[in-house]
Amino acid sequence: MTQTWNAQDYRMNASFVHQLAGGVLEWLAAKPAESILDLGCGDGQLTHRLAAGGAQLAGVDASEEMVLAARSRGIDARHGKAERLPYPDGTFEAVFSNASLHWVHDQDAMMAEVHRVLKPGGRFVAEMGGHGNVAAIRVAMRAVLAHHGFPDLADDANYYPTLEAYTRRLVGHGFQVERIGLIPRPTLLPESGMEGWLGTFRRGVLDALPAALRATVIAETTALLAPVLRNEDGQWTADYVRLRFIARR
Repeated sequence: MTQTWNAQDYRMNASFVHQLAGGVLEWLAAKPAESILDLGCGDGQLTHRLAAGGAQLAGVDASEEMVLAARSRGIDARHGKAERLPYPDGTFEAVFSNASLHWVHDQDAMMAEVHRVLKPGGRFVAEMGGHGNVAAIRVAMRAVLAHHGFPDLADDANYYPTLEAYTRRLVGHGFQVERIGLIPRPTLLPESGMEGWLGTFRRGVLDALPAALRATVIAETTALLAPVLRNEDGQWTADYVRLRFIARR
């Protein structure tokens, strides 16, 4: 299943993605003038923030619409998949990724490509969904889809690994893991709440449903989640768990 993205919806419902990237940016510790690839740059908000510090940024994303949004911010962004990066060997001193790697279908191909485009000694610094990420949301949506006769759609495309599993993958592709952590991060959602989250981050699943059923699936999933993820004031919190790492070629 292919996830599709709408730049306007992303800006309205997912601004927290770049706003909460302070931790992984600290681990990256970007230096002025060094060459950095933002892998899965999205609409370029975080890429632009990094470039403001003087680093030489390039971005790549699998969504053409998001690439256009990134370019509108002055980012040197290209359309391409993480499994086949459109750059020569040894181009970058660092490859950075935030909230993107869990969407990659072939993790091994992606790691091989990151290793290829890094200079010797270059670092791979990223944050992604980790084991247990949005578990309540996934279980609720799975139940609703099964109830309506679409159990296969519940198997979404995301990969949320454990520390041990991802460490093994990185080491297997020639990286030395310097630091890795699994970080629970309950995340307050914007005013659009769970409906906005589902419409943005599960758009691929929703687009695969009959059009007449999509609003029902959103409403029923939201109703199931309300007792555990919405407080008495109506504020929604998503049950995020992040995996963050630094690995060096």
